[in-house]
Amino acid sequence: MINDKKVKLRLLPPVHKVVEEVSQIGEIKDNYYISGITWAVRNALEKARVIILDSDNSQESGTISKIREARAEFWEYSPEEFCPALHDWLNNEVLKELQDSNTILRRIINATGVVLHTNCGRALLAPEVADYVARQALHYTNLELDLETGNRGSRNDHIQELLIELTGAEASLVVNNNAAAVLLIMNTLAKQKEVIVSRGELVEVGGSFRIPEVLKAGGANLVEVGATNKTWIKDYREAVNPETALLLKVHTSNYRIEGFQHSVSTEELVKLGGELGIPVVEDLGSGSFLDGVELGLPKEPTIQEVVRTGVSLVCFSGDKLLGGPQAGIIVGKSALIERLRENQLTRALRVDKLTLAALAGTLRLYQRGEVSKIPVWQMLSKTKRELHEEAERFQKALANLSSLEVEIQANNSFIGGGAFPTATLPSSVCAVGTTKGTAGELERFLRQGRVPILTRIFKDKVLFDPRTLLPGDYQEIVNRFEEWENCIR
Repeated sequence: MINDKKVKLRLLPPVHKVVEEVSQIGEIKDNYYISGITWAVRNALEKARVIILDSDNSQESGTISKIREARAEFWEYSPEEFCPALHDWLNNEVLKELQDSNTILRRIINATGVVLHTNCGRALLAPEVADYVARQALHYTNLELDLETGNRGSRNDHIQELLIELTGAEASLVVNNNAAAVLLIMNTLAKQKEVIVSRGELVEVGGSFRIPEVLKAGGANLVEVGATNKTWIKDYREAVNPETALLLKVHTSNYRIEGFQHSVSTEELVKLGGELGIPVVEDLGSGSFLDGVELGLPKEPTIQEVVRTGVSLVCFSGDKLLGGPQAGIIVGKSALIERLRENQLTRALRVDKLTLAALAGTLRLYQRGEVSKIPVWQMLSKTKRELHEEAERFQKALANLSSLEVEIQANNSFIGGGAFPTATLPSSVCAVGTTKGTAGELERFLRQGRVPILTRIFKDKVLFDPRTLLPGDYQEIVNRFEEWENCIR
């Protein structure tokens, strides 16, 4: 055994040698610049020094404890084994440093069955859309250039025609998310004026952002009408006064009121707004071009249907059921859209070229009738048979691991992202138990791997729902389970 700490420290390679070696590892070579690699190598070598110096302490530091768990106690090897063990440890540690969740976004495997998982970035882009975005990122673009005249153009012109064609609206505007869309509308059309909203539609969305606070931030004065469970058109009519600027309808996309309830339809509000000369705005929340009924989902109004009611403006998210990037999309009457464009806030809330490219690419798929290429709808459209067959293949791949007990169970997938809150889709999941340790320990081990794997726990089993797994995910999961098997021997 090597017992002399000074000898161990002298065996640590210089920074440039490690950089030279790890730079040839495919996953590092293809994804990181030399400056980042050098930084990660320095961190890894410093961690190795700490481990060596603290290796005989009676109370282990948190770092040493983690290394022990990973079976990388390289200070305990013989002289002949020390350097190879250190070499392997450094390569893995550099990769971990580069993928540290505190420094960069990391790829995550979503095995939860929640399609629009807010914590994991919601909608995935279609591969061809992602390629299109990458091409725009690598080159200068005509973002605000009119190629016909050579003069400055508008960044919104690139997708306006697409949105007009797909929604039937007169004009459009895109900002950075749907809350920003509501904020801009309020600040432009209802600043220091009153906005009438049903009490049952004063929703709170993710991150504790509430509609009343967004309206207030936009400078509008909120007027609540009706009761939590019942609002009638007469409630709106009676609340209208000379200070009323807008009638607002908010789609309750993240909860449902059932039983003794009544709400006013968009058509009723549009009719009242027309009689009184007051614009009607609908915040559609998740917003979709498809209703999902054929997939077994409840009927929801599509964007096109809402536009056809004659509503003045409708806003919705880009990264939910639309299947595109985070964006707040506003469509409606051209006169009102023009007023929004002239607001100074529009510049502060505008989207960049990559978001526009991702949105344009996604909208083109709808335009061409290629919805099946959009990952959100691919996942929502998976049949029971397809899911069961995927679960069976996954079960077979884990069959040789003696520490696992794997069975296929009927369960449900979730849409997520505040869409269809009470709806689920039937699925077949792989329920994995472990003969050594607990489900909680297994879940944590999977989540804290080089490629984090996000799962659900149900009745002391870790669940893997094939609905949200991508083709390349399965082997990564099997590899991580093999690491679990090695660690608990």
